[in-house]
Amino acid sequence: MLLGSLHIMQSPGKGKGIFTTEAIEAGTLVEIAPVIVLPEKDCALIDQSFLYNYYFLWGDKHKNYAICLGYGSIYNHSYAPNCIYETYYDDEVIHFIAIKDIAAGEELTVNYNHDPDDQKPVWFDKKN
Repeated sequence: MLLGSLHIMQSPGKGKGIFTTEAIEAGTLVEIAPVIVLPEKDCALIDQSFLYNYYFLWGDKHKNYAICLGYGSIYNHSYAPNCIYETYYDDEVIHFIAIKDIAAGEELTVNYNHDPDDQKPVWFDKKN
């Protein structure tokens, strides 16, 4: 894991984002982030809060939400991401993995649709 080389900075037009001070090779496990899984009954409350933009759908049927700790909820979206995320429901963690070589100073991004090739508009693009 490269947490020592990761840091939070302002990303133009996106708010906070995750950047690296060192080059990262494709295939590198960048972060293992623990999650807090919310029970289904609490999910409606999150939908009405500021956390609406920061949770992950969780579980085989996506009936739960998870708040990702570490840097996990701060990776910004891209339709051409340089990282992917893999969810491990039993272990309650998310792995963030580089899928492209990432240069020092570059922002790390994921596709919020989970699949890095999925070009369907995400919720904030649907609003625009």
